[in-house]
Amino acid sequence: MPRKELDLPAAVARDFVRHMRAFFAERDTIKADAIAAQQLHALREHYNGKLRISDVREMFRQMRDDL
Repeated sequence: MPRKELDLPAAVARDFVRHMRAFFAERDTIKADAIAAQQLHALREHYNGKLRISDVREMFRQMRDDL
């Protein structure tokens, strides 16, 4: 099933990458989950589809491999 494309403003995308790096640098899993939850809320402002915190974690993992 094709997924809807996520079109983010540049500032939101930069913020997402900054938080992604903080997510992987964080040793405390509760704090890392808080970072992912914060980004989930930010993404929901720009995406009408269904997003879960596990989706944000997966985006972080996929993007880490590309950087």
